[in-house]
Amino acid sequence: MLIFNRYFAIIAFLFVSLRGIDFRHSKVMAVPDLSFMPHVYTGLDILEQMDFSPISGKTIAVFCNQTSLNKNGRHILDVLKERDDVDVHIIFTPQYGLFGDQVSKTKMLGKVEKDPNTGARIVNLLDRFVKPPKWAIRDVDLILVDIQDTGVRYSTYMTTLTKIMEVASELHKPVIVLDRPNPIRGDRVDGPVVRTAYQSFEGYHLVPIRHGLTIGEYALMVNEMGWVKDLKRAELTIIPMANWKRSSWSDENDLPEAPLGPGITDVESCLAYCGMNLLKGTNLNAGHGTTKPYFRAGAPWIAGKVFYNKLKDLNLPGIRLKHIQYTPHLQNADGSIPLYYQEKCSGIEFEITDREVFDPIATATSIMILAFQLYPRQFQWIHDDYIHKLFGSNLLTTFAAQGKTPKYLPPQWMHDVIRFNTFRQKFLLYE
Repeated sequence: MLIFNRYFAIIAFLFVSLRGIDFRHSKVMAVPDLSFMPHVYTGLDILEQMDFSPISGKTIAVFCNQTSLNKNGRHILDVLKERDDVDVHIIFTPQYGLFGDQVSKTKMLGKVEKDPNTGARIVNLLDRFVKPPKWAIRDVDLILVDIQDTGVRYSTYMTTLTKIMEVASELHKPVIVLDRPNPIRGDRVDGPVVRTAYQSFEGYHLVPIRHGLTIGEYALMVNEMGWVKDLKRAELTIIPMANWKRSSWSDENDLPEAPLGPGITDVESCLAYCGMNLLKGTNLNAGHGTTKPYFRAGAPWIAGKVFYNKLKDLNLPGIRLKHIQYTPHLQNADGSIPLYYQEKCSGIEFEITDREVFDPIATATSIMILAFQLYPRQFQWIHDDYIHKLFGSNLLTTFAAQGKTPKYLPPQWMHDVIRFNTFRQKFLLYE
C-alpha cells in the first residue's frame, strides 16, 4: 500500500504565472508585486493594497462567512464598513451561516436577518435558497466573493459559488473572487472523480475528493469550462494572492485562521475530514457528539479490540491508532442529534503523526470496508446509498462486497488522479 500512498502528490508540471492574463471567459487581475515581503497575502489583502479600486463607487453583494479575514484578523464586513465609497447592499452566506458555529453576531428584524455593521440583509444560500434570488442582486453592481474553501469536494461552498455565478450570468452582474489558500496544500490530488450519475450538492463538479485548487482556481475552471449551467459563463475576475506556494499547509502561511466548518478547526481536522466525512454514508459514528469529530469511528455493535487490531494490521501511514470507548453526548453544531446519542460506542481513535504521508481517504475507506466485513449484519450503507454521492461512484460499496483487502482500493482511482491533475494545470495560478 505504501507504493500508492503518495501517488496523489503526482508529477510536477511546469507552468508560467497567469496573473494579469485574460482567459477566454474570465480575467485574472494583475496585482502589486509583493515578492520582496516575507508574508502571504490573500485576495482581500491585495484588494486593500489596491485601495479597493475594483469596487470603489459600487453597490455590491458580498459572499462571505467567518473565514473572510484580512491579514490583521479583521472581517471583510468590518473593513468595508469603513469605506464610504462602497455600499454593501446584501450579504450571501454559505452552509452554516455568516459565523459558522460561532456565536451569532447578527440581528433579526421580523423574519429578516441583518448584519449590524453594514445594515445589509443576510441571505443564506442553503437553508432557504439554493441559489441567489434575483431580487437580491438585481440592484447591485457586482458580487464580491471572499470565503475560505476546505480543499475537499464535499464541502458545499464551491457549489454555492457556482449557483451565484449562474444567477450573475443571467443578470449580467460581474463576479470578483478574492483568492485564498487551499488549506491542505495545492499540490496534492486524491480520490475518485464524481461520476455524472452521482452528482449532488456535495459533489457538484467532476473533481476528485481532494482537488488541490484554491477557490479562485476552482471558480476559474468552472467558468472557463462552462460548468455553471448550460454552458453559461459569468463575467468573472480573480484577484489572486501574493507569495502563496502550492506546497504549503494553511498553518504555514502566517494568516489568521477561523474554523472552516463544524469540527474543522485547524489543518489536521480539515485533513481528517477529507476522508472521515465519508462515514456520513454509513451507520458508523465518526466522532460527532464528542470533542474529536473526524478522528474517531465507532458504534455500539463493535465489540472489543478486534476491529482495532484488524485496522492496526494494515499499517496505515502517518497515524497512531488506539482502541477507545466513548459516548456521543454533544449536539452537532447545526443543532442535530449525533448518531448513537448517549449510547456507549466502541471503536478507534487516531492522531496524525505525519501529515505528509497520512492518507485520509485510504484511512476512511479501510475503516468502512473492515466494518462491513467484520460486522455484516450490523453495518449499513444508509440514506439510500448516500455513500455513492459522497464517494462519487459505487466503487466503494462494490469493492467492499467483493471481500477484498482494503489496501487494494486506492489504486482503483489512480487513473482519475492522473487525468484530473493533468487537466487542472491550465487553471493553476501559483507555483
